[in-house]
Amino acid sequence: MEPNKRPSIHISGGKQTLTLHNPVMGASGAFGFGGEYAKLVELDLLGAWVTNPISLNPRRPASGTRIIPLDSGVLVHTGLPNPGLYKAFRQYGTRWKNSPVPVIVHLIGTSPEEISECAIILEGHEEIAAIEIGLNDSAAYREVRAIVGAARSKTQLPILVQLPLASAPLVALPAFEAGADALVIAAPPRGTARDPLTGRLIGGRLYGPPVKAQALRATGLIASQVKAPIIGCGGIHSPDDARDYLEAGAAAVQIDSVMWVRPALVSLIARDLGGLEMTRPAGSLPDEWSHNTTLPNASTRASIFPSVMPLPPFTPPDDLP
Repeated sequence: MEPNKRPSIHISGGKQTLTLHNPVMGASGAFGFGGEYAKLVELDLLGAWVTNPISLNPRRPASGTRIIPLDSGVLVHTGLPNPGLYKAFRQYGTRWKNSPVPVIVHLIGTSPEEISECAIILEGHEEIAAIEIGLNDSAAYREVRAIVGAARSKTQLPILVQLPLASAPLVALPAFEAGADALVIAAPPRGTARDPLTGRLIGGRLYGPPVKAQALRATGLIASQVKAPIIGCGGIHSPDDARDYLEAGAAAVQIDSVMWVRPALVSLIARDLGGLEMTRPAGSLPDEWSHNTTLPNASTRASIFPSVMPLPPFTPPDDLP
């Protein structure tokens, strides 16, 4: 049977258009600066991938503990280290040019002035398909409009704006009105956890399946209020997770933490949502129909595709708010 391939997604900005032949994208922070994980996933299956966050000037990594394992995820504290935009082009420009799918550069939204300069630099490079701007968690209405508007005034590239999860419903409209061509819902939320090595409390960003419920709600709210393409991101670890975002109103999704846990699932999710899988025969197991996916034994299969027992009917208490 032939796969039922999805239609392409077009995100237009200025005079240029970002075309996604698959609604599954690689999220910023999960795929490196130059596609370092290309050997672990089939990059050509993705619609596009987003670079690690890049600033105009170089940034050093955060000191101390950077990764704290949690019960159902991980807290990451890096300080967003990067070589700066000029050096990033020298180091990774050739890889971006040779990427089998569009490359989107993620810019750290520090100030309108810096974003303007970055946008001018990116405008002259054909290897860049679009810009993604990551907003600070504390960015309010005026700051969001100033930063996004500064980028819009300097480039014809499509602009994606990654919104902070906590304030996404509040800043989505000003980002769109200032010139965003698509909204990414959302950046990993901030959290705090105790470092088991030092005993100190460490702040960072949260990754893992629990993020999905919050990001999915924000996606639905914003999709009903803003007439812009929405890209859902957060806690996607299965094809069903990704489809939930599409049902909530997203046009596409970005994948992050599953890349660090089971990179083979990235290709599986991309094939599934991209309509690249053939129709599954009734009663077949996942490893009998997923192309190029080998699950060697029953325990591995169960860990990736767990069987969920039906829950008994739930009656909420009378005092539930």
